[in-house]
Amino acid sequence: MAGFLAILWIIQLVNAANHYSLDWSYGIRPRDPGTLPYILTSPFLHVSWTHIESNSGPLFIFGFLAAYRGVVRFLWLTLLLIVVSGLAQWVFGPAHTVGVGASGVVFGYLGYILVRGFFDRHGIDILIGAVMALCFAYQFAVLLPQAGIGWQDHIGGVVAGVFGGWVFRDRTVKAAARGPAPSAEHQPSVSAAPAASTPLPVAAPVAEPVAAPKATRTRVTDAGTGTYSGPRADLHRQLGDVGL
Repeated sequence: MAGFLAILWIIQLVNAANHYSLDWSYGIRPRDPGTLPYILTSPFLHVSWTHIESNSGPLFIFGFLAAYRGVVRFLWLTLLLIVVSGLAQWVFGPAHTVGVGASGVVFGYLGYILVRGFFDRHGIDILIGAVMALCFAYQFAVLLPQAGIGWQDHIGGVVAGVFGGWVFRDRTVKAAARGPAPSAEHQPSVSAAPAASTPLPVAAPVAEPVAAPKATRTRVTDAGTGTYSGPRADLHRQLGDVGL
């Protein structure tokens, strides 16, 4: 934020040295299509030293508080604030005027700080938002329509800041609130039939011993002579001699 403020003051020095010609060249002219790109340049310009002095303090404080949760988120938030607050000035600003200044971004940071704690569920951020609302309550008077003040830009910044608090909320907080998935040891037991792929061990039935069939003794004889033949002819002849 110190570097951002340094850039603003350097531009202010150049602008004041050129009789604020940059305001007319790069400021927002409501409903003029040619000045739509100047939505991105108008927050860096101011109309006087008093103007930039009144913005510098709140811009540093609110910007620092908006950035300490992460620089990348802060940069995207800043871009959102610049675009939305600039569009609000371009659409709703009075004709034949030129809108410049970082007030829309300042109010955007304030709106973001006020709601960030609720979206992120951070108690410290809720406390910071409440303190900032009390300390800078006088700033909200600038949101009311006043001549010579770009209140459209201010309201657009607050709306963008609240919207940014929701868009850039910390989503890890919600995931952590749900808690980790229960482990297997905490799961309730459920009776179920065993899966077919993992059958329970079953004792194999014991086979009863089966007696081997008795061998049948066959005597082969020669039908013509009545004598024994074959490879065991001698054995059969001896058995026949003893009456077996």
